[in-house]
Amino acid sequence: MAATAEQGRSFTTFLIGLTVACVGMAAFSTGLGKILLVVGLIIFVASLFSFLKIKPREGAVPENASPTVMKIIGAFLAALGWAITLLGMHVVDGTRGRIALALVGITASLLGMIVVLPAAFNKHAIWKA
Repeated sequence: MAATAEQGRSFTTFLIGLTVACVGMAAFSTGLGKILLVVGLIIFVASLFSFLKIKPREGAVPENASPTVMKIIGAFLAALGWAITLLGMHVVDGTRGRIALALVGITASLLGMIVVLPAAFNKHAIWKA
């Protein structure tokens, strides 16, 4: 959700560029797919420059700095859970083992996303001042 019309335009351009680039990647084997990929990437980059152009007018960020180590640990746990789930399919042959590794991976991801990351971002939240 954008706070100003210019932010809304930039975000809409970002979504359109990303969508067109994804369509281009999906149909990359055709000539139109390659054209769509290039056009989508150009629109995507234009939206990023638009974001950078309006960034100085946003003002100061109302949040205090959060602990960086906890953010990294939370993101690592989320990615690790995803990797365990995906790589478990190639390592284990049996269904029970795959289900077990998928549950371990989902648990690790949820631990990172629901426990560690919120704790990192809420440590210095503005409503706790």
